[in-house]
Amino acid sequence: MIEQVLSRHGASLRVKITVKTLISLGIIALAVLLPQIVHLALGAPGGVQWLPMYLPVLLGGCLLGSIWGLGVGILSPVVSFAITSLAGDPMPALIRLPYMIVELAVFAAVSGLFSRRIVKNGWMAFPAVLLAEVAGRLVFLTITAIFEGVSPLSAGVVWSQIQTGLLGMVLQAVLVPFLVMGLRLLLIKDKD
Repeated sequence: MIEQVLSRHGASLRVKITVKTLISLGIIALAVLLPQIVHLALGAPGGVQWLPMYLPVLLGGCLLGSIWGLGVGILSPVVSFAITSLAGDPMPALIRLPYMIVELAVFAAVSGLFSRRIVKNGWMAFPAVLLAEVAGRLVFLTITAIFEGVSPLSAGVVWSQIQTGLLGMVLQAVLVPFLVMGLRLLLIKDKD
């Protein structure tokens, strides 16, 4: 969406890269801070239930498209792990980090596939987020099942986490599209 808005305004490649880099950094920062706030307020169970890192990543995919969204999806858990490890309480936990990188990459890439359509019709943010959530969770469950023999995570544990996080996923499936549609209204002022 951001690419199309910048193109409509005749932005140069340098400006596009700068704007998308700044937005990506802001989204990654939000993906680090939001889980910290949720964990402080609600503890670790709150993180599993509300899935606070997913919201910025889904937002990033819708706004930035698949390629830049993919970068945000991969970097968000890595940066969060690196920063929180310095404080002695890594989040996500090392055991969960590779799975979360893949899951969030799928979230961002799939929601990013709808970025151009969202510019034309803001309501497309709803299927973008819903399909991204389903695809990401399925990939998480699948890779857990594949690597169950060599990983302490089991498909049963992951399925339980998916069920626990269902309310957070539903909330994000509503909240993220409305955020995207609101940003779309602010950014697209053409009266075509």
